[in-house]
Amino acid sequence: MTEAGVLGKGARPGAFAVWVQAIRAPSLTAAAIPVLLGMAVAARAGFFSLPRLLLALVGALAIQAGTNLINDYYDYRSGADLEQTLGPSMVIQRGLLTPAQVWRGGAVAFAIGAALGLVLVYLAGWPILWLGVASVAAGYFYTAKPVALAYVALGELTVFIFMGPAIVMGTYFVMAEKFAWPALWASIPLGFVVAGILHANNIRDIETDRRHGKRTLATILGRTGANRELVALDAAAYATTLIAVFTRELPWIALAVFITVPRALDQIRIVMRESEPKKLNRALMRSVQLHMEFGLVLTLATLVAAFMRW
Repeated sequence: MTEAGVLGKGARPGAFAVWVQAIRAPSLTAAAIPVLLGMAVAARAGFFSLPRLLLALVGALAIQAGTNLINDYYDYRSGADLEQTLGPSMVIQRGLLTPAQVWRGGAVAFAIGAALGLVLVYLAGWPILWLGVASVAAGYFYTAKPVALAYVALGELTVFIFMGPAIVMGTYFVMAEKFAWPALWASIPLGFVVAGILHANNIRDIETDRRHGKRTLATILGRTGANRELVALDAAAYATTLIAVFTRELPWIALAVFITVPRALDQIRIVMRESEPKKLNRALMRSVQLHMEFGLVLTLATLVAAFMRW
């Protein structure tokens, strides 16, 4: 069904609905889940603070929202996102917000995230400042020049680092005021899975990215190589979980993440069989679902281990 069919002829969504669409609200789980996982690992080690958790959670969501808005602005400016593009919020292309409004919204979101981060710096220590500055810089320059990380095949690596280890270990530090190996080990599988979301997106957009000079790992590797990379990312997530359990950095109950394997296989089957962007969009949705399910299962398993003192 078309947008006009959903909204009614000539109808326009309200301001709140437009901004929910602009920040790509469903994608914010990619920031929320690593915060929850970092909290769970800290709780297992005997550290927990609800106020600090809420500050970290809202701050991470704000930075992710800012990243989404700024990315859409610069993708629009570069011509990479057209009205026919499937991926972004499309609020600019459909005339719901002006480019300037989207940029200002991103700046405000980053400012909120930075302000909350400074509170956490005061409460927990200076390492949070460096993590916060690096996270905001990575979010802004993901598509902004002169760096434009997403345009030079560094998107997956950036997402892996900042949506995996940076958030999980940062949240752990907020709770415990120190870093620890279990937090790093917990973050690595989640980092692989969240990188898979971006890679599935890039597989879908491989042809349009090539036309607009956007170099991603998918455009460099070609479709067959890109499919294999997605398999490798999923396999690495489960393999590193196994290693972390066998080395006792994660509790044995963390093996429960293997119940999400069918979701990963479904995603892989789609990219192996389909070639049309609209059909490949289903693989992207499976990637988002896999990240949510994998992350929540790992979080709950770690909380159970904390409660049972395993």
